[in-house]
Amino acid sequence: MLAQPLLDIAEELRKIDQEMAHEANKLEWMLEDLPESNKLSAKNFLHYLVLRKTPIQNLQYRLHEYGLSSLASCESHTRRQIQVTLERLGDPISDPCSCTAELGSRLIQESQEQLFGPVPEGWPTSVMVTFDRSFLDQPQLIASLLRHGMSVARINCAHDDEKIWEKMIQAIRSASEATGVNCKIHLDLAGPKLRTKLLKKGKSQGKVEVQVNGSVWLSESGKGFAEKDIVISPQESGVISSLKIGERVYFDDGLILGRVEKITKRGAKVKLERVSTKRQQLKNEKGINFPDSHLQISSVTEFDSSCLPFVARYADTLGFSFVRKPSDIVELRGKLARLADREVPLILKIETLEAVENLPDLLLEGLKAEGVGVMIARGDLAVEIGFERLVEIQEEISWLCEAAHVPVIWATQVLENLHKSGVASRAEITDAGRAALAECIMINKGDHTLEVLRSLKEITQKSRALKVKNHLIFRPLKIAEDFLTKNQSMA
Repeated sequence: MLAQPLLDIAEELRKIDQEMAHEANKLEWMLEDLPESNKLSAKNFLHYLVLRKTPIQNLQYRLHEYGLSSLASCESHTRRQIQVTLERLGDPISDPCSCTAELGSRLIQESQEQLFGPVPEGWPTSVMVTFDRSFLDQPQLIASLLRHGMSVARINCAHDDEKIWEKMIQAIRSASEATGVNCKIHLDLAGPKLRTKLLKKGKSQGKVEVQVNGSVWLSESGKGFAEKDIVISPQESGVISSLKIGERVYFDDGLILGRVEKITKRGAKVKLERVSTKRQQLKNEKGINFPDSHLQISSVTEFDSSCLPFVARYADTLGFSFVRKPSDIVELRGKLARLADREVPLILKIETLEAVENLPDLLLEGLKAEGVGVMIARGDLAVEIGFERLVEIQEEISWLCEAAHVPVIWATQVLENLHKSGVASRAEITDAGRAALAECIMINKGDHTLEVLRSLKEITQKSRALKVKNHLIFRPLKIAEDFLTKNQSMA
């Protein structure tokens, strides 16, 4: 006979198990359009969302106290982990969940290899290297990159042109043939580029002085303003009409913060609340972020569409910038389907607050095709959600993706100091260690790419060996609660 505390634990676990079964059955309609190969992953994802909307912190502590699984690291096989724990308490399971720990791990590994190819020998993770046109003059460097761990070559379609991209791909294939090392081709769509363009004051200089409590105007045309007014175009139509009073606007990677104060026919007046730039200036071609706004602009620009024939011909995977909602995925896949008789796996770049909030919907839409991955684009994401929340949110994204058996690319500023100067900072070594837990690590451009690969290999090997020390406490996730609440009414 079990002691009363263990009986109480078993009762709580049974309730969670029953709720998982109930919710998954109720939301079965959401899985109808998924290929059979992805339905098990999607169902495990729904089980995980149920777990993460439930306050189980106290239960986890009690499980740990009695030497049972605390449910940490159960993302890939959530319901089965609950059932196995019940079995340890002598509670037989009549209908065991088929998504076991072994199967969940294998499904993630298979998805990883599908997107990024086999993991390089001696590495715990795949590595994506951003290509620069200067590599075209250095065939030996490309060969060395392959020998030192590059398994995916990233070409950013925001730079250069199709002739250069094709030359890069040919150079990669030549080096791959010479070294015997396979390399996937990843093309990144540019997406909407929300950047400043001064229309009045400061136009000729390309910069203007700004100050706290001062104002700037957002306008597409600049019509109706005086030359002394600070008027900025975001260079994308449909942005300003989407704004509402009180919504935040960030300029220059978050260094300048404003809030929409007034909206008129001419544009939107933004009052500045923080100016952290050294010279109190705002320049042309600086990024703009609208974290509170639901922008009525297409995630697939005209330029992106013009790149798709090239993508359909050459890409092993395609990076989807500025994806925010499931209809964005439907739109891009529809355009690609008209150009190719094969599916090009999408890598969803999570770089806006709206994308984070819609992540469960994005993952389920992504699973409607055989191959899908997620890139945590930490640069824009940090501006959108606030630097203080980045650690929390990047972990939540990783957990949700693991539950859906969707591979993750860890991107932005990985060993950036080492890459640019040849000397690493202490903080970025720790960050690179965390990157080892992702299925792929992306490194950007720099003068010391080989040094980065050498250091990254050693860091990731040692970090992955310590992964077993993780002990996670699951507070309820608002993302999970919002998704389940929203879809209950549709069941």
